[in-house]
Amino acid sequence: MTLPPQKTALVLGATGLIGNLLTHQLVNSQAYSQIKVLVRKPLTWQHPHLQEIHFEFDHPNGLIIQADDIFCCLGTTMKKAGSKEAFQKVDYQYPMTIARMGLTNGAKQFAIVTSMGADTESSFFYNRVKGEVERDLASLNYPTLLIYRPSLLLGNRAELGGDNRLGERLAEGAMRLLKPLVPAKYQAVEANKVATAMLTTTQRGLTGKTVFESDALQAF
Repeated sequence: MTLPPQKTALVLGATGLIGNLLTHQLVNSQAYSQIKVLVRKPLTWQHPHLQEIHFEFDHPNGLIIQADDIFCCLGTTMKKAGSKEAFQKVDYQYPMTIARMGLTNGAKQFAIVTSMGADTESSFFYNRVKGEVERDLASLNYPTLLIYRPSLLLGNRAELGGDNRLGERLAEGAMRLLKPLVPAKYQAVEANKVATAMLTTTQRGLTGKTVFESDALQAF
């Protein structure tokens, strides 16, 4: 008789587009016996394998991160953040803080969504911060570091309480229509595919650093 796995997963950004989809996939998979989510607000749903940890990222004192695999789906936009400092806090400081805490307590894998074009030398602040978090996560020497670089994400943000404005919906529709004409690396990718890629690749026994570009994510 095969015993179920006793691994624990931790999700950052479980209320976002990818994080929400990933969390649902995790609780319905057989890969983990417990899924923890760090959240500031309660989730709108529950599951026997799901544990909510209410947490303010700006005040991590006292939190002990204990998980085998950490999935980071944190991310904002310059518009939502309101400043470069606030953007860097969400997309760089928070992932680095949790990654260090997790590694100290025995985490083996760190999987993070960044962005196509992530580059420490980029002239674009957004891409530069994404590149910096990739670089500095690699310097922590996790046994396994998995990086996912999607292009424009497709998905229903309205279900998560987002505004899903008309302009955004029209842009998504246009991207779907133009998809056959756009090189695979630059095609918009379904958020659910990114979530599936994260769950699938963390079960492959990969070691070291592996980067999945947007065209690779299309296959999931």
